[in-house]
Amino acid sequence: MDKSTKKIVWNQFGASIDMLINVVLNCPDNYFEQNLRFYYIAFHSTIFLDYYLTIPPKDFFPSLPFTQKEQKDRPKEAIDDLIPDKIYSKQEIVDYLKQSREKCRLLIESLTEENLKERFKEGDEPNDMNYPILEILLYNMRHTQHHTAQLNMLLRQDLDKHMEWSFRAGDIQIDSM
Repeated sequence: MDKSTKKIVWNQFGASIDMLINVVLNCPDNYFEQNLRFYYIAFHSTIFLDYYLTIPPKDFFPSLPFTQKEQKDRPKEAIDDLIPDKIYSKQEIVDYLKQSREKCRLLIESLTEENLKERFKEGDEPNDMNYPILEILLYNMRHTQHHTAQLNMLLRQDLDKHMEWSFRAGDIQIDSM
């Protein structure tokens, strides 16, 4: 992949991650601690950002451990079956997001015509993901932005708090914590 294309992909993916970090950073502490729907969306987004950046996915080892739980054992606010082993602090979530941001930047920088042929392959079951590297990156960016929008909507609806838009990676301040 040529340098200019890598820069474009990073600018947009990095902006998506920056917006996720920003919404978590700017969430009032008491809201973060009390609104479990916000918390579970933030946790889910954080875990899957890292997971989809892990190639091959069998090498995924989350910084914030979780347990997969059956529907009957999940909190009603949870959005999937990955339940954190404890309630992680806002700082822990932000730190993990920042680590994944750097992992993403390095992955995009390392893209070559040769390694673009590699695949993100979960397994051999019919619903397992099996995507080329560029596609999993775009999928991950869309997933990140989708949940960032949900978090922004919760803050807007519940607290009338508006978050900043990021045009490109690095154009909003995410180093407040």
